Amino acid sequence: MPVGALTLAGIERAAREQLPPEIWDFIEGGSGTERTLAANREMFGRYALRPRTLVDVSACDPALTLLGAPLALPLGIAPMAYHRLVDPEGETATARAAGRAGALLVAGMFASRTLEEIAEAATGPLWLQLYWLRERAALAALVERAEAAGFRALVLTVDAPRIGRRLRDLRNGFAIPPAVRAVNLDPALMSASHRAAGGSSGIAEHAREQFDPTLSWADLAWLRRRTRLPLVLKGILTAEDARLAVEHGADAVLVSNHGGRQLDGSIAALAALPEVVQAVPHELPVLLDGGVRTGTDIAVALALGARAVLIGRPAFWGLATDGESGVHRVLDLLRQELEHTMALLGRPRLADLDRTALAPWPCCPAG
Repeated sequence: MPVGALTLAGIERAAREQLPPEIWDFIEGGSGTERTLAANREMFGRYALRPRTLVDVSACDPALTLLGAPLALPLGIAPMAYHRLVDPEGETATARAAGRAGALLVAGMFASRTLEEIAEAATGPLWLQLYWLRERAALAALVERAEAAGFRALVLTVDAPRIGRRLRDLRNGFAIPPAVRAVNLDPALMSASHRAAGGSSGIAEHAREQFDPTLSWADLAWLRRRTRLPLVLKGILTAEDARLAVEHGADAVLVSNHGGRQLDGSIAALAALPEVVQAVPHELPVLLDGGVRTGTDIAVALALGARAVLIGRPAFWGLATDGESGVHRVLDLLRQELEHTMALLGRPRLADLDRTALAPWPCCPAG
């Protein structure tokens, strides 16, 4: 961790200096020309803030309850695979940091620590992310283990019938090192992810073998029958799919383009947020991930209707630079920035953050 890092950008620079280039590319890269990856960040710059004055901001409160669980701030860590790529403790360090910060952790299906180890390390809410595998028995077994371990929701990724064309990984012939494994699944299901070859990606080969491209809305009933946990659909970018999510019993939706790693040229997450919010009942939580790098970004997303946001890459930066303490530093910086923004906006409660807090940036009108 760089001494005195005051922004996530400083932590990002330190992480890049420490990580091997192929690991950095795997974490940072998007698909295709990385147009959507860039758009996720650029969209936040299309909004200006409208501060209110002479408001008592002596106590700004970013706390909320999400799917029945209290959080100290409207922030969580998005599902990412293989935390042990950047730190020996991996997901257990991330879980401890999230708990200390009062933030949500969404553990990835391809975690490099067991669900039980992650749950034991956690002191805050835990959700589990799933991909839909051809091997449904493996999916059902994970769901059963998650419930037994105390996970509070399932997050089904719905935008990955196949993996996006991630050119950095293809150039690097990237594969997961043998010492790092997705320990919650049978090694036979994961073997392709460890096979490196020039011009190909072990991640893409694994997805081609194991992800079920026939997944449809009708299949959600199968998952619903196997769990009492709330179901969150991750990868919703349109009002049409948001309405279908509600019709098929989703308890929340996550507006996400997979961090720009799936369909290059797809809409930026923040740009999709308003239409999704408008398409679902007010009581159904809408979350967002993609491009959040400051507390002001969080405030903008909340003003556009998100109940909370998730961060991905920044958590890896913190983990790579200083393990648990590094992840906590990332979360704490965002909390400080969010509270600062709320105070100077004259909006001391999350409920005060609505569309009246925003205006189009003069040089770049929001659509």
